[in-house]
Amino acid sequence: MDIQNEINKTSGFLNLELLAKQVVEGFISGMHKSPFHGFSAEFAEHKVYNNGESTKHIDWKLYAKTDRLYTKRYEEETNLRCHIIIDSSSSMHYPKIKEHSITSLNKISFSALAAACIMQILKKQRDAIGLSIYSDNYDYYAPEKGSERHHQMLLDQLNKTIVNTTKNKTTETFKFLHQIAEKIHRRSLIFLFTDMFQASTEPEKLFEALRHLKYNKHEVILFHTYDSIRELHFDFDNSPKKFIDVETGEYINAYADNIKENYEKEVVSFFQDLKLKCAQYGIKYVDADIHKNFNKILTTYMVERQKFAG
Repeated sequence: MDIQNEINKTSGFLNLELLAKQVVEGFISGMHKSPFHGFSAEFAEHKVYNNGESTKHIDWKLYAKTDRLYTKRYEEETNLRCHIIIDSSSSMHYPKIKEHSITSLNKISFSALAAACIMQILKKQRDAIGLSIYSDNYDYYAPEKGSERHHQMLLDQLNKTIVNTTKNKTTETFKFLHQIAEKIHRRSLIFLFTDMFQASTEPEKLFEALRHLKYNKHEVILFHTYDSIRELHFDFDNSPKKFIDVETGEYINAYADNIKENYEKEVVSFFQDLKLKCAQYGIKYVDADIHKNFNKILTTYMVERQKFAG
């Protein structure tokens, strides 16, 4: 099947669920090359055996195939709860693209597709998923549920978020993270997709909000979403350009080559500071380059799920 034909060229993804299934299937098929070797076919029904557990439920047939110990997972053990948070401020809708496809994603459509892929695995594992989306407002909230109807509702909302763009839409990320933290009462895995632009202006407020998200023993994973070509390496030709802040509307006129070196130094320093701050606050930091595939996202989910459920 041609994935490109599954894309609506004017209103986001035509079939986000199908595209997410294809990405996940590709990831699972490659698991035999990873530390999850032998786990792909049975991953929804098994969990890694931990020392000290009863050996009664070890799947010895799977052990013979994989040389690793797994225990059979029962339905009551699969009620993990996960909440996905997506930043939909104007900077997340950069770069502006004519169509959203697997080979042409901006930060918001990358985040939406990554979220849909995580949801696809959660659905297979019969786990509960919730969703929050914020911009200059707390745009959307759905509590953690596991029904098919709920799953379809979240997919529809992700697709709407891709195309609901507003110019110069700034946000106070920390304010909405505090609000979201107040809504999540039961211990959950929390995945946050954001470009962390606010961390450059109000880092303490933002990281205090992230620490609030960890309250009640939640595990918080930050997917730092960025465009490596433009935002990290500043790869523009050297013709005169107007560089516009998509959230404030402020701009400067400049030749890219004149500011590239200093820009790259500042951005590298910013990334390093983010990683250090995340480590300090017990937040798992994962860089999420929109020009790479989703394997790092999904591997992170699998690893964190094993740790969380174990």
